[in-house]
Amino acid sequence: MAVYTEISDDEIDRFVASYDIGTVVSLKGIAEGVENSNFLLVTEKGPHILTLYEKRVDPNDLPFFIGLMEHLARRGLTCPQPVRNRAGEALGEVSGRPAAIVTFLDGMWIRRPRVEHCAAVGAALADLHIAGEGFSLTRRNALSVPGWRPLFERSRERAETVTPGLVALIADELDILEKSWPTDLPAGVIHADLFPDNVFFLRGKLSGLIDFYFACNDFFAYDVAICLNAWCFEADGALNVTKARALLGAYEKTRPFSTAERAALPLLARGSALRFLLTRLYDWLNVPPGALVAPKDPLEYLKKLRFHQSVADVRAYGIEP
Repeated sequence: MAVYTEISDDEIDRFVASYDIGTVVSLKGIAEGVENSNFLLVTEKGPHILTLYEKRVDPNDLPFFIGLMEHLARRGLTCPQPVRNRAGEALGEVSGRPAAIVTFLDGMWIRRPRVEHCAAVGAALADLHIAGEGFSLTRRNALSVPGWRPLFERSRERAETVTPGLVALIADELDILEKSWPTDLPAGVIHADLFPDNVFFLRGKLSGLIDFYFACNDFFAYDVAICLNAWCFEADGALNVTKARALLGAYEKTRPFSTAERAALPLLARGSALRFLLTRLYDWLNVPPGALVAPKDPLEYLKKLRFHQSVADVRAYGIEP
């Protein structure tokens, strides 16, 4: 989440007037994240989240995101629900941007995940993968292997200003992953961005998942690798094997890995690390002037990539091949 586009009082009042949620009490920008402009919208009927979809989001993808949240909720997953206006529409326009209001989930995200939080996330991710079955819309993962090299080229010229040797390291890794990436693993709807700030806990229990705007169709095990990178590394860049074992073990209790998925996990973790290194690198080098956004450090994912490059098999993550 972030804020790239400001909204005037008149604009938000006009927009909210088409909904049955009462009049606007307050509107506050949310600085976390990097993709869309997000606001805490409080009306007479309580808090909501208002999202303005920025230029990097394809408007043609919005029905997928909106429909997926509704589908997952029908299947029992706790996630924000689009609020429809009096005309029955979930999408509108504010400040020249496509916009949607979604329900507010109670809870807080965990700044320093413990083992039990990692286990809860593993279980929730498996639930999400199963709940996504039967969703009729599809969306390709624009940030999978075919998209990495073009993204790298947009940052190549200034990449060495972040750390020396980065260009050669990324180029070599792209060569390896493009040749080795699996083609036939179990796949379906994935979240693709289940970082700690997208998972809420309330009174010690996982209370919901948010921010489905990277969701797409891809390998389930790739989604697991994203979570492994996001939840199981410590501040010094070391993998916490106990956390990894808890996350992977909890996931498997609901959806067991295939033999091929286990074998592919180290490579998928490398790919996940490279994907977030590349997007963070681009965002680090291209913060729009005046935007209320906190860009994430790309070097965090460089450390994770180097770890996964050293991994022989899944025993490094605390489970058996």
